[in-house]
Amino acid sequence: MNRGRRYGVWAGGLLAALIIGLIGYRLLQPSSQSTRGVAVSSALGGDDNAGYQRAYMPRPFEFPADHGPHPEFRNEWWYATGNLADAAGRQFGYQLTLFRIALSPTAPPADSPWRANQVYMGHFALTDVADNRHYHFERFSRGALDLAGAQATPFRVWLENWALTGAEADLFPLRIRAREGDIALDLTLDAGKPVVLQGDRGLSQKSAEAGNASYYYSHTRMPTQGTVTVGGRNFTVSGASWLDREWSTSALGSDQSGWDWFALQLDDGRELMFYRLRRKDGGMDSFSTGVLVKADGQTRRLRWNDVELQPLGQWVSPHTRDRYPAGWRLRLPAEKLDLTVTPKVADQEMRLTVRYWEGAVAVNGRAGDRAVGGQGYLEMTRYDHR
Repeated sequence: MNRGRRYGVWAGGLLAALIIGLIGYRLLQPSSQSTRGVAVSSALGGDDNAGYQRAYMPRPFEFPADHGPHPEFRNEWWYATGNLADAAGRQFGYQLTLFRIALSPTAPPADSPWRANQVYMGHFALTDVADNRHYHFERFSRGALDLAGAQATPFRVWLENWALTGAEADLFPLRIRAREGDIALDLTLDAGKPVVLQGDRGLSQKSAEAGNASYYYSHTRMPTQGTVTVGGRNFTVSGASWLDREWSTSALGSDQSGWDWFALQLDDGRELMFYRLRRKDGGMDSFSTGVLVKADGQTRRLRWNDVELQPLGQWVSPHTRDRYPAGWRLRLPAEKLDLTVTPKVADQEMRLTVRYWEGAVAVNGRAGDRAVGGQGYLEMTRYDHR
């Protein structure tokens, strides 16, 4: 890497860390400041919205354009997770998330290739279940000098050599590549089921305040194959992935403290997404919502009171002392679903600039009188050590 490119990475990272740090300082309670990193919920609850568009009402989605960036909104992410295994049954989970964060709502003067009003943050994680290990990494860079960026046609979003790359005129086949030292991914994802528009035709309302919403769609089961590298050793793997796409300007309300997000792929061909927005008083917010995707791709929207969630036990991080549920019981009475969600590895805490728990989970339970299993990903935010 030449000197100018290395400086660009450093400067972009410092700027993004400063922005996120300021957001966290303004919004986090004092008890959270004693642990290194900021809560992910704080990065989405800022109030500096002047000049940005907000998500007020449903809108038509246009593909492939909407696979690309929406710089008129402040925040955006491309969020890929998946469960994989090799021919011998060795299991892996992965996450690659690329975030776009706007510094201002207008583009800077084009008088220098260094100038940018967008920064990118990346989170890359790999869970090796057999070895009970979770590897996680973070990068920042500015959206300039080809260090990081996003485009719709042909689809590409990248942060240096961490990238999601699509076909010439479509998202699929989608290639995911990331490497950090001797940990790496090189995967190809096929379309699988049709796209799912979350919430109200793609408008995901997060609180009662107008504009506290995102535009949100998902690909819930994408056949996946490729190579996982751990410690320099390559594993040929296959499995299923999940892609979430969201963009917004302000997502969380002032009375909300965090969320629990479930993305589950059941072995009867169905998928279930549900996020529980937690109020500061500990209750479930009525804007919590989700979707049940049937085997044929048809969907049923889930309201907050359609789903019953019960935390099972507690896991205390030996690194941060944050306390997370050690598992969950999830019930959907109308569908006679009764599921237990268990982390495949207990310690899948993301100890980065933004701090949260996210990792691969196993699913077991019943669908009526039938046993049902599955796997998926779980994200839990703002479980500090108070």
